[in-house]
Amino acid sequence: MSEAEQVSAVLDRMGAPGALAPRLLGVLGPGAAAALDANPWLLLRLPQVTVEQADFCARRHLGGGARPDDPRRLAALTEHVLRMSAARGHTVVEEKKLAAVVGKLGVADPAAALEAAVADGSAVVLESTDEDDDDFDFTEGGVPDLPDPELFYSLPEVGHAEQRLGDQLLRLIGGNDPIMDSATAGETVDAAAERGGFTVSDRTRDALVTVALRPVTVLRHGPGDAAEVARALVCMDAIATDSQVGIAVAAPTAQAAAAVNAELARVRGERAVSGGSREARASGEAGEAQEAEGDQEAQGTEEAEEAQEAEEAQEAGAAQGSEETGAAPVRAVSLPELLAQAPVGAGLVVLCEAMSVGAARAAELVSVCGDGAHLVLLADPGQAPSATPGQVVLDVVASRTAHAAEVADDEAPGPIARLAAAVAEGAVPEVEAPGREVVRVPAASAEEAVHRVVQLVTDSIPRALGIGAEHVQVVTAREEGPAGARAVNAACKERLNPGPGAHGGFDVGDRVLITADGPGYGPGDTGHLREVDGGAVVELVGGGRVKVTDPSALRPGWAVAVAAAHGGRWPAVVAVFPPEVPVSRPQVYTALTRATRHVSLVDATGGGLETGVRENAAKERTTRLVRILREG
Repeated sequence: MSEAEQVSAVLDRMGAPGALAPRLLGVLGPGAAAALDANPWLLLRLPQVTVEQADFCARRHLGGGARPDDPRRLAALTEHVLRMSAARGHTVVEEKKLAAVVGKLGVADPAAALEAAVADGSAVVLESTDEDDDDFDFTEGGVPDLPDPELFYSLPEVGHAEQRLGDQLLRLIGGNDPIMDSATAGETVDAAAERGGFTVSDRTRDALVTVALRPVTVLRHGPGDAAEVARALVCMDAIATDSQVGIAVAAPTAQAAAAVNAELARVRGERAVSGGSREARASGEAGEAQEAEGDQEAQGTEEAEEAQEAEEAQEAGAAQGSEETGAAPVRAVSLPELLAQAPVGAGLVVLCEAMSVGAARAAELVSVCGDGAHLVLLADPGQAPSATPGQVVLDVVASRTAHAAEVADDEAPGPIARLAAAVAEGAVPEVEAPGREVVRVPAASAEEAVHRVVQLVTDSIPRALGIGAEHVQVVTAREEGPAGARAVNAACKERLNPGPGAHGGFDVGDRVLITADGPGYGPGDTGHLREVDGGAVVELVGGGRVKVTDPSALRPGWAVAVAAAHGGRWPAVVAVFPPEVPVSRPQVYTALTRATRHVSLVDATGGGLETGVRENAAKERTTRLVRILREG
């Protein structure tokens, strides 16, 4: 009997659905059947299982041994609350708050529940001490009282990851050796800009000098600064090359890395590709989009021509970089690719789209940086924080232990960036979009919203803009519901790749979302299923293929929720906001900024979109990173 069958047999004795077996096996790991048999409250490890359902199964399985004060139950309830908190992005819960929530679950002695969780290893206690009173007058002859430490509880893997992140950041901060002095760094930036035939703003130049001087830097940018970010990366490459420390640039996912590399190619090949300025190129692209609407043959080739131009530009830039510096120019890789190279020998390590990276992933990155390396977090603070626990960028800035600077493009932003900037201020105005960069599509119901989405993906966007359906990503406000990712995926599959789902619900040719780590891929990567042979072979953006051996790591990927889309970027995005779904400002902002060329807003909220953006700003998360950095 396989382990999955053993888990299913235990579930049957409890009166629980056998369909839960694969998910429980994935959560509990080897020995899952024995663990569940000994502790039926482990069912609460699955988010869809309620406390009442777990209690019912425990009573059926244990009979009179299923007491309300059973330490196994108390520990499981405490862990359940911590898992719900982590799902909302918190890394820790303050002791009194945790006890109060556990008490509301009907636990007579919450303190005993917290102790039980710590005793069985399902929770850890972490201490933090408030800063000393800066106003204490030592001339009075007294001795300051040490403040009592605050106690926080966390899931072990979450709490330890954040502690590790803080410790590793302090290691880098403690190095504090500049790569270059400020005058040389400024001269290097100017020389790189002159070689590249571009300019950078004064704010960007100052930020790049900061990167050369400081061991950890947060570089903030806005929604319209993609080209300036690429120019900054070229200049950072020059700093790393001239100082002979080397550079490594990563983005959270393969598609985000591809978007960064496309911008780098355009910056390096601006003169060769467009024969003129950035403004002229932008005007030409808008004209191409308008002409495509009336010329179907050109529609089918525009995307290929653009890809060919980008490739030629990158090759031209590579040749130029090799001739002038003796080294290949900088190129972004996905974060899983960079982590696979550990330890990273580069003296300058840059993470793009850093807002989407949680504490655990950030800890992995910082841990592979060598002593003395400079770390740069490129981030748009208007985006939502990571889908996983933590708010790394915000905490690093708030700690005041690292330096923050700004990459800013002095040129006027495009329509997508203007709309995103307005959303960041709490409004959703109409914006002028001559190249159809932004289109708002009203819908009267969730069902009509799904119909509009399929129409946009399969017909309107390819026909009017020459962007193929494979380059269009649907981003939904939620996973479930009549216009959630699940429903949209079903509708898209029916039109784009109908089939019986012969391979665990998938067919070759399906677009998929990867939700776990593996060789060459990570959570948030999307691609197309190409083969099923001892695992799923998925072709990522750029043509690279990876094998995903765990079938539970795949989800349909034509449509993804905002949390899953965070960190990825696509040529075109269709953002869907159905009725009666709470909308928040960071959610809308993040959906908009996933698009590089076009965004369609499918709005079925009946005014709820504007209300949510105006009234629902970002929610704070409870974390310890600021305290760890300050106490270190």
